[in-house]
Amino acid sequence: MSATAVRTGVWFIGARGSVATTAMAGCAAVVAGFHPAAGVVTETAPFAGSGLPALNSLVFGGHDTVGCPLPKRAEALAAGGVLPHGLPSAVRAELAAADAEIRPGGPLPGDTRTDEELIAAFAADLTDFGRRGDLARTVVVNVASTEAVPEPGEKRLPTSSLYAAAALRAGCPYINFTPSTGLRAPALQDTVADCGLPHAGRDGKTGQTLLRSVLAPMFVQRALPVRAWSGTNLLGGGDGAALADPGAAAAKNAGKERVLADTLGAAPEGEVHIDDVPALGDWKTAWDHIAFDGFLGARMVLQTTWQGCDSALAAPLVLDLARLLARAQEVGLTGPRPELGFYFKDPDGGPAALSEQYIALLAFAERLRGEK
Repeated sequence: MSATAVRTGVWFIGARGSVATTAMAGCAAVVAGFHPAAGVVTETAPFAGSGLPALNSLVFGGHDTVGCPLPKRAEALAAGGVLPHGLPSAVRAELAAADAEIRPGGPLPGDTRTDEELIAAFAADLTDFGRRGDLARTVVVNVASTEAVPEPGEKRLPTSSLYAAAALRAGCPYINFTPSTGLRAPALQDTVADCGLPHAGRDGKTGQTLLRSVLAPMFVQRALPVRAWSGTNLLGGGDGAALADPGAAAAKNAGKERVLADTLGAAPEGEVHIDDVPALGDWKTAWDHIAFDGFLGARMVLQTTWQGCDSALAAPLVLDLARLLARAQEVGLTGPRPELGFYFKDPDGGPAALSEQYIALLAFAERLRGEK
């Protein structure tokens, strides 16, 4: 059966958030020919013939705890310059269809259900989604707001881990595009090991850390010792509000620092600061200050500034990941997929340098091409 004849589900955790809304609206726009597939790596030549599900075969749904309909959310993103003017109206039917497949998430304040009851309810939503849509498979993608690292001794599973456990129970490949715990909760390790499903994560690499993963190998390869590497992020929107929480910010920064430590051999001096600036909306500015030594101890500095929209950077990547993991499940691959480290700050193994990660991704595409 050809890739275009199969319907594949993409189930977003945080389905009415900026990333998920942008991904769904963007997919519809590309399929309709309104815009090119800029940023969608799997639409480039090296992935032709790899058997990935076509963009027009993707069916969207998800969980969320907010009630704003997707068409309305898309209008707000267009007003903020994230989506092109007029696009929400042009893809309103597709967004409304996806919105009809969004189910209430949780746990909300006052929810008395146990972890097991929540997992069972979320898994049932996934199973029903696949049955109603006659889907060959469904990939679950966590794009919800970052949660704090659980306190030691915490008896309840983090919310992200409840959704992750539900994905495995429903037989769905799982992608954690956030720094949240997800599948890495200690209580889930036996379940993860025995699930027989492909999974990937954690924490999507879209802006500042993407640039770090390119620059850090340059210093190593040119034998230029890095003395300090500091950074600042200014951002608004839902991410800015979520990362104003010190626990969530610490979880986010851990991935940024890990890229440097893995590449340079040790974490240099300096920290990353995240400031919530509501006026910026869904846009952000990331600034880095890198102090390094040159020949004969010459002290030098490199400064970088990255200005962009996280939702627009992340949306094509989650479409890539959903397609790649769906194909991985189709050909019988299981367990963590280090070949997808290209997309993550904290990947499931593999190299840290972006260039090496890209080579691994291309090899993965070639492997998928050779599978029947």
